[in-house]
Amino acid sequence: MKRKFAFACAAVGAIVFAKCGAAADLYVIAHPTTAIAADDVKDVYVGEKQFGGNVKLVPTDNPAAKALFLERVLRMDDGRYNTVWIKKGFRDGILAPAQKSGDSAVIEFVRSTPGAVGYVTSAPASVTIVQKY
Repeated sequence: MKRKFAFACAAVGAIVFAKCGAAADLYVIAHPTTAIAADDVKDVYVGEKQFGGNVKLVPTDNPAAKALFLERVLRMDDGRYNTVWIKKGFRDGILAPAQKSGDSAVIEFVRSTPGAVGYVTSAPASVTIVQKY
């Protein structure tokens, strides 16, 4: 009986771990004409880098992948991220990244907006993949 229970617990744990997105891919993408390196992504998303060459960068958030992005790329939680942008807004008058409704909205925005940068969970075509995390 104990063996069956332990096996069931392990199976459920493996399913939950897989469903939580622990192994999910995350792609930072940019408009094809946007000059941005993987090393610049964090600076873009905390308001420290605002231009890629002569083009104004337009970062956008994806609520469906935000927790994964904050964990893997920025290495901060949502509270800290919001605090960074509140301070940036007061000090520098910079607006936080706009939120799109999901992967498809982010991809469409990035594809059609020069300077746009976003993050999604599936590899899209017609945009530049800056980095896979």
